[in-house]
Amino acid sequence: MPHITTGDGTRIYYQLDGEDGRPVLLLSNSLGTTLEMWDPQIPDLASHYRVLRYDNRGHGRSDAPEGPYEIARLGRDAVDLLDALNIETVRFCGLSKGGMVGMWLGIHEPDRVERLVLANTSAYIGAPEVWNARIETVKRDGMAAIVPGVIERWFTPRFQKADPAAVDRIASMLRGIAPQGYAACCAAVRDMDQRAQIAAISAPTLVISGTHDGATPPAHAQLIAGEIAGAALVDLDAAHLSNIEQADLFTRNLVGFLTMGETSNG
Repeated sequence: MPHITTGDGTRIYYQLDGEDGRPVLLLSNSLGTTLEMWDPQIPDLASHYRVLRYDNRGHGRSDAPEGPYEIARLGRDAVDLLDALNIETVRFCGLSKGGMVGMWLGIHEPDRVERLVLANTSAYIGAPEVWNARIETVKRDGMAAIVPGVIERWFTPRFQKADPAAVDRIASMLRGIAPQGYAACCAAVRDMDQRAQIAAISAPTLVISGTHDGATPPAHAQLIAGEIAGAALVDLDAAHLSNIEQADLFTRNLVGFLTMGETSNG
């Protein structure tokens, strides 16, 4: 399996789709999911881009070193991945925790990011007591203990009834995450506050929110879009995992934004 090793010795699993030589699109997924979270988008995205996705540290086939982690470390993981693969610049799309990584990259590694998509995310998510309780629960009782509550936040009741197979796939993904890796990433999300820095982001930016997103409500997306000069804002009729609940609309908006103004040679 393809892995790179980060500066602190952590092995990160990655996957590439699409033809070599195309512009690279880096995808970063949410807390509690693996790179397969993006499966609904890959057929369309791989027809335009060399798509690079990876399992965040603590998740999937990547290592899960002892935590807590920080958003800066998760951001450096993405940079280490690009450096190891000799990729200078990317388009970037991150959802939830992946969007937090994207903001960090836009702030601290602006020359690496050509276009930035921040979906269902927050510059500051707050409520540390909620995160502390979740960390304690997964350490004590395992991932299965939090799955029902997370699924309720991630998908609307309507979608849970309409596509139970998609919901079950994500629930299985969540149950399979290493508790210590999940808890360590929870700490990174809990401790993150990028509100004072996101105005420095200069990359063209699209912010995507979900009308029914209880995890990162539309007001969080509005704050981000309001701070980043020229940012566009799109709201989808979905809860937190809008790339799954509104897969076609999500992909259409993503591709439309990423290809805006491109020449034939990318």
